Amino acid sequence: MPPEGRAALTERERSSRRQEERRLLQLEEQFVPFLLLTLLPVFLMPVASISAVGLAQLLMPVMVSLLVFQSIRLLPAIRHSSSQLLRVQLYRLLGLLAAFGTWVPLLAGGWPNREVRVVALLVLTVFFLSTTVRFVLVLARVPRVNLKVLAGAAAGYVHLGLTGGILATAIQVIHPGSFNLGVEAHNDFLLDRLTYFSFVTLGGLGYGDVLPGNPLGERLAILLSLCSTLYVSLLVGLLLGRFIANREVDLIEEEIEEGRLPLPLDANRSRNE
Repeated sequence: MPPEGRAALTERERSSRRQEERRLLQLEEQFVPFLLLTLLPVFLMPVASISAVGLAQLLMPVMVSLLVFQSIRLLPAIRHSSSQLLRVQLYRLLGLLAAFGTWVPLLAGGWPNREVRVVALLVLTVFFLSTTVRFVLVLARVPRVNLKVLAGAAAGYVHLGLTGGILATAIQVIHPGSFNLGVEAHNDFLLDRLTYFSFVTLGGLGYGDVLPGNPLGERLAILLSLCSTLYVSLLVGLLLGRFIANREVDLIEEEIEEGRLPLPLDANRSRNE
């Protein structure tokens, strides 16, 4: 390839990278609302479990639907390629189906049968797993680290706990007895109890009141423990390293502007030109 072609290709790559960074920067405004909406089920699920049946049936689909729609807003296509646009459309369709599935018990006066509940839980599980993976990839590519991005990192961890709870619930419904729910299980919703199990496992607390009941439940506990360790060690470490690097760059730019540090050779040359 001639030098002109390589230069044009490099310029297109730089332009595409700048556009991608601008889109990622625009997503920062969605991180704090996403954190608040991930915390909403954590605090309101116990309220739903001890409330009247009608209120409980209303709270759960409202909370899940809000979180689903915020996830769709937060995770658009970063690169406008045909394959990525197709994946985003499929992701949005999956989210709409997942949100609709949570309203079935309220609209139908309960689950019509076990199969419908299993399908709704599986769709919701796949959507939450997809959201977790997509959100981690977005966090790993953010061009800078500030308080909003750190709020996004916290939201990712909370969302991981919610995903584990939904996955455990789907396993328990499909294969009853996968988890021993403890003596208080009859007073709680299944999702509430297993979300508690998910966060206890992620935190490494291991209270022992909710336990895996067979090898399938044990493997989920192992998976949650591994995901927690990898999330904290890899993603948070990456963000902290990027934050420190950005801070060092800011300090160098301040010193250059104040004249305490000489300009790099390329910068002097371009300024003279």
